[in-house]
Amino acid sequence: MTTLRQQLIQELVLGGYAPGTQEAYIHQVYHLAKYYHQPPDRLSDQQVRAYLFYLARERELSASTINQAVNALRFFYGRVLHREVQALCRALPHPRKAIRRPQVFAIEELERLFTIGCPHVKHRAFLVTVYGAGLRLGEACHLRIEHLDRARQQIRVVAGKGRKDRYTLFSGPLQEELRAYWRVMRPREWLFPSGRDPSRPMDEATGQRIFYHAVARAGVPRKGGIHSLRHSFATHLLEAGVEITVVQRLLGHAQISTTMTYLHVRQERLAQIQGPLGLLDLSRLPQPA
Repeated sequence: MTTLRQQLIQELVLGGYAPGTQEAYIHQVYHLAKYYHQPPDRLSDQQVRAYLFYLARERELSASTINQAVNALRFFYGRVLHREVQALCRALPHPRKAIRRPQVFAIEELERLFTIGCPHVKHRAFLVTVYGAGLRLGEACHLRIEHLDRARQQIRVVAGKGRKDRYTLFSGPLQEELRAYWRVMRPREWLFPSGRDPSRPMDEATGQRIFYHAVARAGVPRKGGIHSLRHSFATHLLEAGVEITVVQRLLGHAQISTTMTYLHVRQERLAQIQGPLGLLDLSRLPQPA
């Protein structure tokens, strides 16, 4: 392991960055050095800018992927190499992200997903928990038995995104689902332990595969990855009349603007909405001459 790589890992760990972010940042710096066949500390700002142009123009990567590269290189050059941050800011602009509305499942599709799509009790309990509590994939995989509070109907999410703890819903139906799961599987420490080593939590890749297999079995349209269950949780709560600030706290969003992306109107609901003309009684108006 090179000295620069060690320094980068050390700064990421001291900064409290999540393991996934650490891996992504190391990956981005590695590919920059590989592109030029030079150590990254020998590259100029103009070379770094040209590399980002290559990612955008020739490789046609998404704005989110390029933004990740920008953030990784800002961190590396600013925190590890201590180069002029202002000059670096001018050299590494943030590309604009395309605005995409989250895709959600209809209630009927979720029913098929959790029943027809999940013949295994563990798989069903896992996906129902992700949806019923509005969890991210990593949060669901790292749930412990001790995080479930039946008396207060709360689930404690420990060290979620941004290393923040929060509480989310542990409703009666979800409790019943997990009670049935526990009677069969008897988990001890982790709510969803690894199949190979019960002392470890379920791997996130396994959780994603469970979701994709369930979608295929149920024959429901794909709405993206397992995160679409979290999108559905938020959208269905808002449609049920839950205040947006409450949904924000349940999801663990730092900014209300993030939660507001779920205020879109779903296409399948448009036919159920009565337009304002339906409120008028036009039969009493005089007929045109």
